[in-house]
Amino acid sequence: MAFFGLLGDPLSEAKSKVAEINKFEEPHSKLSREELRAKTAHWRETLQGMKTADSHVYLESILPEAFAVVREAAKRTLGQRHFDVQLLGGITLHQGKVAEMKTGEGKTLAATGAVYLNALSGKGAHVVTVNDYLARRDASWMGQIYHYLGLSVGAIQHEKSFVYEEKDIEGEAVTAEEETGVQIDVKNLSPVTRREAYACDIVYGTNNEFGFDYLRDNMAQSLEQRVQRELNYAIVDEVDSILIDEARTPLIISAPDAESTDLYREFSNFMKNLEADDYVYEEKHKQVTFTEKGYEKLELKYGQEILSDIKLRHHADSALRSAVIFKKDRDYVVKDGEIIIVDEFTGRLMFGRRYSEGLHQAIEAKEGVQVKQESKTLATITFQNYFRLYTKLAGMTGTASTEAEEFHKIYKLDVVEVPTHREMVRKDLPDSIYKTEEGKFAAIVREIKERNQRGQPMLVGTISIERNEHLSELLKRAGVKHTVLNAKNHEQEAHIIAQAGRFSSVTLATNIAGRGVDIILGGNPPESGEAKRVKEAGGLHVLGTERHEARRIDNQLRGRSGRQGDPGSSQFYLSLEDDLMRIFGGDRVKSLMDTLGVPDDEPIENRMVSRSIESAQGKIEGMNFDIRKHVLDFDDVLNKQRTVIYGKRYKILKGEVDLKAEITEKTVIEISRLVAGFEEAPKLVEAFNSLFPLPEEVKAEILKNPGHEVWINHLTEAAKAFYEQKEQKLGSQLMRQLEKIIALQAIDRLWVDHLDTMDHLRQSVRLRGYAQKDPLVEYKQDGLRLFERLLHEVDRAIVFTVFRAEVTPRVQTPVSARPVLSGAQEIGRNDPCPCGAINPETGKVYKYKKCGMINAPHHKG
Repeated sequence: MAFFGLLGDPLSEAKSKVAEINKFEEPHSKLSREELRAKTAHWRETLQGMKTADSHVYLESILPEAFAVVREAAKRTLGQRHFDVQLLGGITLHQGKVAEMKTGEGKTLAATGAVYLNALSGKGAHVVTVNDYLARRDASWMGQIYHYLGLSVGAIQHEKSFVYEEKDIEGEAVTAEEETGVQIDVKNLSPVTRREAYACDIVYGTNNEFGFDYLRDNMAQSLEQRVQRELNYAIVDEVDSILIDEARTPLIISAPDAESTDLYREFSNFMKNLEADDYVYEEKHKQVTFTEKGYEKLELKYGQEILSDIKLRHHADSALRSAVIFKKDRDYVVKDGEIIIVDEFTGRLMFGRRYSEGLHQAIEAKEGVQVKQESKTLATITFQNYFRLYTKLAGMTGTASTEAEEFHKIYKLDVVEVPTHREMVRKDLPDSIYKTEEGKFAAIVREIKERNQRGQPMLVGTISIERNEHLSELLKRAGVKHTVLNAKNHEQEAHIIAQAGRFSSVTLATNIAGRGVDIILGGNPPESGEAKRVKEAGGLHVLGTERHEARRIDNQLRGRSGRQGDPGSSQFYLSLEDDLMRIFGGDRVKSLMDTLGVPDDEPIENRMVSRSIESAQGKIEGMNFDIRKHVLDFDDVLNKQRTVIYGKRYKILKGEVDLKAEITEKTVIEISRLVAGFEEAPKLVEAFNSLFPLPEEVKAEILKNPGHEVWINHLTEAAKAFYEQKEQKLGSQLMRQLEKIIALQAIDRLWVDHLDTMDHLRQSVRLRGYAQKDPLVEYKQDGLRLFERLLHEVDRAIVFTVFRAEVTPRVQTPVSARPVLSGAQEIGRNDPCPCGAINPETGKVYKYKKCGMINAPHHKG
């Protein structure tokens, strides 16, 4: 069940390491904290300055003792001892692989050995979680181990950053109790700057925050504004969710464009008059196109230019997709007048994320909320390419085997299945299949009512908010008390899931299903008497109301039951009207059942139906892999260009580029290029005067000596002399700063335009497929040409701007003229600071209590 290159047990080497770790347990239990910390200090010192290959060998040599040290620290701080299977998982993570560990096997603790070992190099180790709560919880929870051993721990949140310190901070301590009701306290986290949090040996944070910080760092105007260090080692928790499910969604930093939003409303109104034969919807591939009749209606409304006008076609296509494909309470919700995307795999709301290419605006117009302006991309990267930047990458999840091929081909990550600590005793019952959806739901309600009456807790999974709420209504009518969890009340996610194991509880959940929080029989914290009653009732029963497109999501739902050898069971209820069955041939089976007179609410068990479900899921998984691979192939073109541009920026920021020498060299090239366009000396002189004032003697030499070569020599000498005069006037230090600012601004401005051009190219090359041309090959060729043009334009912009730039000295406001603040009596701690200092992380004015200028003269009082 593991995907690996060599024959044999992929865990054989790791198992021998576990035996070595266990030999250290008894002697290390006698060591003091100071002695354990001394080992950390010794290993760190040895690794300083070591080459990557040598450090890898050294880490392998100290692995058994390092893991033993972590196990001992966990026993003393958390009262938890790593099981041998958790050590196996940790070793797998250190090896840069995906550890598949079943739900409830303790992945969070299992990762600590690998995190500690790889953080010893001093280059940092990142632990990537799926939400802010888990990042904060795990930094506080596991932070106790690392802090005990002398390593620093940080946590990155949306607009917040923390560092682990063993003290309570009045007014700042955050507890999970306050937020979720779960037993683990989130404490000992002190607010710090983002840069300070990233400077820690170990950093916990979400995939979004790590990715956005990377993009912001590569827009920074100084080294001080950059927050991340090198991307050394990362463990991605719920790796299938982040690297598979979200692989197609790019992270984008954007700014509003100036274009009007009226056309979105206009086309949205037009769509209301469309009839079923005006378009063709390919549900299997989620594609929709106008029919000839639909185009005739568009031509009648907008004239024949609708076929040639790219802008109008773009609006028409976006409006059609929003009207036909995207459904409210399935793909998105309307919350506080905004369209919030629902993650199709996790069921969570994706705040701050917007559909691209005008689709989000089309949906806003459809739902009658404010249509926000389209945005201009300033920086973008996919998770696929961001996480491939790490020197070493690993991941952990309960469900990875079905995607093993993709992990290997895209990320070079092998999947290793780690055995469970106790034998799995959960009963996975065969699917119960019904003719109609109505008959299926009637049977589900009966099943829930029956199990509920004998006290067995149930987790009922639905694939959309709409079906979640429909089933809730049916249970209310049947008098079954239950709790509902979906994206609309996701704030209570951890608390609801933590209590889903209580006696007689019924929890309806979308795919959200509380990743990262265990369902403990008897509740959390568990009550022994109640836990016993729950076990006697059969443990947690998981009921799936529909199959998901990916088997992995079904396996995640099943995996909520049967943790750590607990009793439990699972079963899926399907109907031939379910989307998956309907799209992939359920109609044929339904007509057969109609012929045989099978009642709607009577289940059937049919091998043909079961096989068709598995076949459908396999086809969709393969199709989705192909789409993600296709997206990556295209993004790789831009990724190579991004690497060059960001590398160039970083070298400029660090002062590793001799900009004066580069500008001098590029000046000669630009002069040669410009001179080539002139045959008459007077016009050449006039043109060059707009770049910099030519000395009279140089003008005279050019006017009396015809010939390109002579002109180039005279102009080059004049340019060098002018540059030297400018530097003498400003001083070397200010001149170097001017060069840096101009270079960075030129790169950033033209890179943004280039991203826009590449986006248009990507859309246009699709049409070249009709001319029997490979769109990817076309995109690569045209993309290379555009990138070469970009590099040339950057050089040209730098040269022209440096020569034309005028520097005006800044007038310093005297201290006496600055506002004198009277302190917190008049200004609330959370009010914007009147000094107007901007927080570079948020782009907003600092809050008074957080202003970095708090001790400056204008903050008296």
